[in-house]
Amino acid sequence: MKKMERFWESSLEEMKRGYWEDMAGYGCLLCGHSLEKGIIYQEDGVLYEAEKYMQVHIQKKHNSVFDYLLGLDKKMTGLSEHQKELLQLFYQGKSNAEIQNEMGIGSSSTIRHHRFVLKEKARQARVFLVLMELLKEMDKSKPSSSDSATTQNPAPVVVGSFRLTLEEVDKILKRCFPEGTDGQLKTFDLKLKSRLVVLREIAKRFGAQRIYHEKEVNEILKTVYADYVTLRRQMIEYGFMDRKPDGSEYWLKETDGDDKEDMERKKELKQLYKEMKSEGGVYQIRNTINQKVLVVSTPNLKTINGRRLQLADGSHQNKQLQEEVKQYGAEAFVFEVLEVLEEKEEGIFDKAEELKKLEKKWLEKLQPYEERGYNKWA
Repeated sequence: MKKMERFWESSLEEMKRGYWEDMAGYGCLLCGHSLEKGIIYQEDGVLYEAEKYMQVHIQKKHNSVFDYLLGLDKKMTGLSEHQKELLQLFYQGKSNAEIQNEMGIGSSSTIRHHRFVLKEKARQARVFLVLMELLKEMDKSKPSSSDSATTQNPAPVVVGSFRLTLEEVDKILKRCFPEGTDGQLKTFDLKLKSRLVVLREIAKRFGAQRIYHEKEVNEILKTVYADYVTLRRQMIEYGFMDRKPDGSEYWLKETDGDDKEDMERKKELKQLYKEMKSEGGVYQIRNTINQKVLVVSTPNLKTINGRRLQLADGSHQNKQLQEEVKQYGAEAFVFEVLEVLEEKEEGIFDKAEELKKLEKKWLEKLQPYEERGYNKWA
């Protein structure tokens, strides 16, 4: 595969780090230089394993992935020379005043305008990327004339964004389940590829089209690994299981994951969507039994779902609130948005500072302390 073909077919995460990985070794996306796994490489009297040496190679040969990408032709980056120079100075951590002096720009407001334009360009790029990915998924869903063709090689096992042979899957499972896949998991401190293979195997311990209560899920996962809470969270996060928002019911997802799912790519798209627009504001968690509340500010109100899951998991940081969830049940607590932060489109706007002011306003209004709530006095 030609160097640039490999570059354009790589994932966003691979592009950011500048190299790809397969079973044999690592390859530089920027120049095609490859390294073999299991070999120790020496540089300036220091010994490196392959992946670390690939990072050294990128730093020495290309300075950084950022510098390499910035040096690409305009038809590939869509950036003018002026924009490239600004990005380089931003990347170096220069202040607006320093950039103003270095580039001879008339005022700092001009630099703020350039920052705004570049952010708009980033948003447009994200939207375009999502559009192209949706087109790609549409193309994949169309029947192909080669669908009925047979090959001599067995079909690859698709786990997340990884295409593995049966031999590779078997090797991972033997390493992680030394007593067999119906036995205990040796460790869950694994790289993403191995973790997905392990989670896919654990999912087989659950029956399809059956509803489980959390206690049942925990009992099954305890037979796999001591830290069953982490396993349960990862089963949800990577799309092998789903559950109700209050955590009362769990079920195995019918993903047909071996042939259709690309979980890592979907996670990337979800993250891109989240970054497109995030509204900050203040919300409260209210106990419907005794009306006590916890007032919280957040730069992204979409994170409320995560806090809801924390309550159900028993991992919320507010201990008093978590104790009462245990006492009354998660269903007794509701999440209510009190006010959405209005963000200025122009001029200087300190989102963090404005959120503090908004939170202070609602703390003074509701006084959610002691018998009235779960907040602590500042």
